[in-house]
Amino acid sequence: MIGRAAWVMALLRHLPPSASALHVVDVGGACRALLTSLRPDLVIQTASLMVSDWSFPQSQTDAVTVFDMPLDAAWLTAALLILRPGGRLIIVQPAGAVDAAYGEILTQAGYIRLLIEPAVDGQGVLIRGERPHTTADTLARVQVAAGQDADALTLETFKGRFIYLPVRQTPNKPPWKITPDDVVIWEAVMVGDTRAMLAFTSLPKAVGFLQAAVLQSWLIGISKVAKFRRDVPLFAVHPIVLNPTLEAIRDQPRQFLAIDPQLAEVGDE
Repeated sequence: MIGRAAWVMALLRHLPPSASALHVVDVGGACRALLTSLRPDLVIQTASLMVSDWSFPQSQTDAVTVFDMPLDAAWLTAALLILRPGGRLIIVQPAGAVDAAYGEILTQAGYIRLLIEPAVDGQGVLIRGERPHTTADTLARVQVAAGQDADALTLETFKGRFIYLPVRQTPNKPPWKITPDDVVIWEAVMVGDTRAMLAFTSLPKAVGFLQAAVLQSWLIGISKVAKFRRDVPLFAVHPIVLNPTLEAIRDQPRQFLAIDPQLAEVGDE
C-alpha cells in the first residue's frame, strides 16, 4: 500500500521554479504537515474547503496543491485567480486514473500546459495545470520571477535554505548520457580578488543573471545551475557573492573552482 508521503512527494516534484521563498496554498490542508516536513523552506498556507472563505491575494501564489479531492469548478476558478502567471495547480488523486476528461475540465477553467500522468508507481493520477503567462517572451518571464529576490545579499541577510551556483560541467553531457566511465567534474565560478563564488538565491535569479552574462559573452561554458543547502561546508570555506548584478562585477577577474557534485541536492524545482 502506498503511504501518503509517497503521494505528497509526487506533488513536490512538480513545484514550479520560483524565487527563494516558494509560496504554496494547500486546499483543505491534507498535505501541509508532510509538505512542511519534506520541504521546510516552503511558505505554506491552508485554504478552506469553502471557497467563500478564501481571502488570499490574487496573482501571488506559486502553487496550489490538492490531495484526494474531485475537481470542482468553484475552487478551480479560485485557485487560478490566486496563482501568479506561470504558477501551478498540482492535484493528486490516489484512487484516480489517467483520463483525458481531466484535461478538458482544466482547459475550460483556464489552465494551460497540462500534464496528466500516473502519480506513483503507475497508480493514481497526477493532474497539473498552469496559469497563463502575461507575456510570450521567455526572457521576460524569467526576469519577472528573478525580480522577486533582492540583489546584493549576504548569507546574513538571506534567510532562505538553498543557494544556487552556476556550474561548468565536464564532460558536458545530460545526465542520461553520463556513463560509469565518465569522470564528472564540476567547477563553480569565482569572481574578484577575494575569489568569491558566484551564487544566487533561486533558480530564476541565477538564470536571469546568466541570460545577460551569456548574451554579452561575459561568461561562457556554464552548463547547469546546481542547488546546495546553505549549511554545506563549501560555503564555510569559500566566500560567496550573492545575487550580484552583472554591472557590479563585470570588470572583475574570473576563475573556476572545482567543487564536489555530491554536495548538491538531487533534483530541483
